[in-house]
Amino acid sequence: MKLSLVLAAFAGLFLSLPGVAQERGDDVFLAAREAFQKGDRIRLDNAAARIGNHELAAYVENYQLRMRMDDGNGEALRAFLARQEGTLVAERLRADWIRWLGKRSLWDEVEREYPKLLAPEAEVTCLYQQARLARGDRSVLDEADRLWREMLDPPAACQPLLDALVAAQRVGVDDIWSRVRRQLEAGRTGPARATLYYLPQSEMPEGRRYELTIAGPPRQLANLPAHWQDKRALREMTVIAIQRLALSDPRLAAGELEKRQALLRPPEREWAWSQIAQQGARRHLPEARDWYARAGSAPLSEEGYQWRVRAALRELDWGGVRDAIQAMPPELAARPEWIYWLGRAYRAGGRVAEADALFARIAGQASFYGNLADEELGRSVTPPPRARAPSAEELREAADNPGLSRALAFLRQDMRIEGVREWNWALRGMTDRQLLAAAELARRKQIWDRAINTAERTRDEHDYTLRFLAPYDEQVRAAARNQTLDDAWVYGLMRQESRFVTNAKSSAGASGLMQLMPATARWVAKKIGLSDYHPGRVNDTETNLLLGTSYMRLVMENLDNHPLLASAAYNAGPGRAKRWRAERPLEGAIYAETIPFSETRDYVKKVMSNAVYYSTLFNGKPDSLKARLGTVEPPSVEPMKDADLP
Repeated sequence: MKLSLVLAAFAGLFLSLPGVAQERGDDVFLAAREAFQKGDRIRLDNAAARIGNHELAAYVENYQLRMRMDDGNGEALRAFLARQEGTLVAERLRADWIRWLGKRSLWDEVEREYPKLLAPEAEVTCLYQQARLARGDRSVLDEADRLWREMLDPPAACQPLLDALVAAQRVGVDDIWSRVRRQLEAGRTGPARATLYYLPQSEMPEGRRYELTIAGPPRQLANLPAHWQDKRALREMTVIAIQRLALSDPRLAAGELEKRQALLRPPEREWAWSQIAQQGARRHLPEARDWYARAGSAPLSEEGYQWRVRAALRELDWGGVRDAIQAMPPELAARPEWIYWLGRAYRAGGRVAEADALFARIAGQASFYGNLADEELGRSVTPPPRARAPSAEELREAADNPGLSRALAFLRQDMRIEGVREWNWALRGMTDRQLLAAAELARRKQIWDRAINTAERTRDEHDYTLRFLAPYDEQVRAAARNQTLDDAWVYGLMRQESRFVTNAKSSAGASGLMQLMPATARWVAKKIGLSDYHPGRVNDTETNLLLGTSYMRLVMENLDNHPLLASAAYNAGPGRAKRWRAERPLEGAIYAETIPFSETRDYVKKVMSNAVYYSTLFNGKPDSLKARLGTVEPPSVEPMKDADLP
């Protein structure tokens, strides 16, 4: 046989090997994606001709169809959607097509395609509602009314519906100002400005008064025109200025309101007090409860209701806690945290049976408040019995699932956003057995975050060894041991920080398993004498663990060796964690619930609950969340040991 034939045969055999063929297909897919992003039809078509039966071949065809959408070839689109019905790629292409149709006011086709979507986005739903409105379906205005009340920053496609609502005179001046207030409370100053344009010309604030009020509330309050109280627009601008001032200084805002409240109408005055109260509660000011009382019947946002409870909690006012929760809308009061604290309020008032009934509603849930409810009922926090391991057949079914295969193909190419999106779509409608098999598949592929998140979805059959995976065991335990840290707490924090994705990077720039910010990593490296450190090493597993656990130890030493405070500090900074303490001993659960930052509050609860489960799994015996939370003592008058601790 000639040498050339031997080499050709060898090359063919080489390319037929699964791993090589997969890698070659990945390269073709990436070439197709790049061509699509650059708008290069010729290169895209060339890649499509070579993609074969690669897992992501449908995405390449999707790229071709999206690039040719302006050609108006609906038949090709419909044929693709029919073949790919139910897949994520079909869902997204159909949504893009509906957007294309909506821009051209092809409303009949929008109405035909929209019902085929499985999880429509708000923008696409508004296009469908526009289509119905175009054919005279006035029932759409009822849905637009809900948008007016609930959607504070609507996409452009929803704007015509709001316009139609106003044109139909279903929105009055009171409704417009109410929406402006809700938008401002949510920090949506731009959308609030747009809402003002719905006011009749005679009711509009003059000139640039709105912009000046948002930019400089103290100056506007100091320069109110004579008889300002006679015009609604000026009264509204006054309370808006007070609301803006409260964001930075609630006490100063309260003083400004005291001077002017006699000239305001009750709804205006009460709304202003509710805004001052909410900001005061966030700052743990004792006056917050009185400010809430002065808010009277002012409608509160979800945040406003919740901070009213937290203000009472900080003062151990159990009657106030009870009343504030009972005043909440039912769907808000039904959340686990408020069920738990209402139970605590009942128990403090001697209503033990009613308290236990509330605790029983959330006990057994694998969460912060589920754990605490278990302990209130005298039960141990332990994982449920471990489900039977997935069979070979169940694992084969998971491996053959087209959606999971597409997700794995994306993840293989480090396209995490696309991979996670595909994975989660594939999980829709799965049984517990299928979820456990998918979680085990992810574990075997060392895709730890998907294994954890998938195992968390089971409803009746559970495997907490998958929910609370402990990869990098030797390295993590050695790092924890070297810093004299509880390995369960270290794992609990890492699980929340990165889900064990070594190259994870946050929007703020934190990196690696322990999500270290660049400045923090540099500071710790210098502090511990890591002379050869450079930023490129932050994602190295051992370096990341060394720096992260060293920082945990330093934070602990500066915050009373309290893991609750240290967890808050790891997320929000040690200075804030210290400032959030009370002037007297505070129950750890109350400290956690009254953390001002929602991200940090959620983070701390999850880290501490995670640690309980890791401890139970590691040690084979129940652990106590209440014991871990302990009591948070008042702040020391002495400065922190490391004053420059980041």
